[in-house]
Amino acid sequence: MQKPRLRDSKKSRESNVHPLGEFPKPLIYEISKWIVYHFAVGKADITGEDWGDIFAKGVKGNHLSSPLGLADVVLDEGAWSVKSVKADSPHEARTIRVISGRNSPDYSYGITDPHEDPQRTGTAVLNIWNERVNIAVDEYASLRSAVLIRNVNALEFALFETETGRFVTGEYEWAVNKNGNLEGSERTTGKHKFTWQPHGSQFTIIYAVPSSAVRFQIRRPPVLDFNKTMEQIGFDESWVSIK
Repeated sequence: MQKPRLRDSKKSRESNVHPLGEFPKPLIYEISKWIVYHFAVGKADITGEDWGDIFAKGVKGNHLSSPLGLADVVLDEGAWSVKSVKADSPHEARTIRVISGRNSPDYSYGITDPHEDPQRTGTAVLNIWNERVNIAVDEYASLRSAVLIRNVNALEFALFETETGRFVTGEYEWAVNKNGNLEGSERTTGKHKFTWQPHGSQFTIIYAVPSSAVRFQIRRPPVLDFNKTMEQIGFDESWVSIK
């Protein structure tokens, strides 16, 4: 659907990014091609960095060497935070836990005992996330999360997008679980939404996998033969300069 015309005087920044969650088929084929290549060169799994490279190549964007706030991959005025998680059955997954950064209330707010006031600590954790969102949206017109759910043994994948936005801190209640970690739940439903680990400051967000997620499977490629590859690229000893 065409964008509506508005009377606002401020001109919005334009982007070549596809509509939210509506991955064009050519993009899925391009991503799949790079995943196939990834395994053809002998890789056993897809790390977060690998997925950032693959997604950037798919959208013809740029994978930043250092994230700008939450922006990992950028294209024109669009940006993505890219994440990859394992699942036994990516095509059947309904919820997933995504590690979403290391948020340190001690460093950012001087909270040395996170268990003393879990609500204060949890609010600090969300404020750190919100500030990272602010940094990204100051630079880019749109900020999304592109999450790849993977099972590299079955070569099954699911890919979805969500808007990456700020969280209203007052909408969540925080408590310490039996492992000493902090859990944030929605006040209205009691649904578990966040986990924060004091050791390592790891922040995890629980996402519902949308029905719009693209579910696909690839065929495992043969691993490229080392000697044939060296011959194909014309490698010889003149490529090496020993100092």
